Amino acid sequence: MSDPNQPGESAYASAGVDYATLDAGKRLALTAALSTSGALAAHGGKALDVSRGEPAFVFELGDRTLAFVMEGLGTKAVASRLVAEQLGLNRFDAVAYDTVAAIVNDLICVGALPLVVNAYFATGSSDWYRKSEWHAALVEGWSRACADAGATWGGGESPSLPGLVNSEDIELAGSAVGAMPEGREPVLGQDLSPGDEIVMVASSGLHANGASLARLIADRLPDGYATPLPSGRAYGDALLDPSILYAKLVGALAEADTPVSYYSHVTGHGLLKLMRPSRDLTYRITALPPVPEILAFLAEQSEMDAHAAYSTLNMGSGFAVYTGAGTGRQVVEIAEGLGHEALIAGRVEDGPRQVIVEPIGVVYADAELDLSPDTA
Repeated sequence: MSDPNQPGESAYASAGVDYATLDAGKRLALTAALSTSGALAAHGGKALDVSRGEPAFVFELGDRTLAFVMEGLGTKAVASRLVAEQLGLNRFDAVAYDTVAAIVNDLICVGALPLVVNAYFATGSSDWYRKSEWHAALVEGWSRACADAGATWGGGESPSLPGLVNSEDIELAGSAVGAMPEGREPVLGQDLSPGDEIVMVASSGLHANGASLARLIADRLPDGYATPLPSGRAYGDALLDPSILYAKLVGALAEADTPVSYYSHVTGHGLLKLMRPSRDLTYRITALPPVPEILAFLAEQSEMDAHAAYSTLNMGSGFAVYTGAGTGRQVVEIAEGLGHEALIAGRVEDGPRQVIVEPIGVVYADAELDLSPDTA
């Protein structure tokens, strides 16, 4: 086991997050999940098993194509509690927003637009709700995120789980159902081809990935979450900037009939996610968005080199849109019209499955991507 006091490329693993183990577990779950696909036929539906491995599961029911996803925030809510205690900042609205964004940004990767989002708020003790200002902020953030996503908040579950969840904390997760826009096929990489352009849409910071590492770093800093970044802003404050929702962008691209061939939500695994399609293609990146201050600080404090940083954190890239040759500028203009920062970052080429990131001199090979379907 790596020494958590020795930061570097293994820093994220030392924070207790081992993707190799997690992905092996997902592969086991996939085997069992596939055996249940036929059950949908009894209801007049059909499972699109080709979507297994994508961020959302796609299925047909009657004349509609629907998508379903379940996702959790992870440990960022713990950071929110610590920031509230140490800095007096109530940012539970931000982590609620983060959770909805994590759910919805996965759902839209298959081209579906969100219909209903449900919440899962698990506490270690019902005493958590005695902090009424935290609860009010949580509800406000969740509701606002649903509105921004164009989704109905359908309900959810709020169990108290003493002994399973820390009595001081809350676990945030949820699920969503979405539908393909009328006349649109699910986006599963079937049309991805050499010559396609890759547009990168900027992130706002940490988003929903890397919180375990961020908390580990906070424990090492002399002033913890109050540590000032180079700009003077408190580390804990910047850490909790809410994620960006990209649902309106996907809807606008569908409405404009943009020839999108793939979407990638850049979260865990960083730019490795760019080669998520199971295809022998090379993804050449020639430009990158600016790195948010909080992510540059995390990479520096973890002593990550560029290879590790860009395959662990999003490093400024929140969402990738793959689109037909010559249409990248249209995607950028639509994104900017919605208030997003975006740029044509690269292209798809013939070649082995790899990501070539020219601005940082890094190549990610197929063998480095031990991703498996999001089934567990």
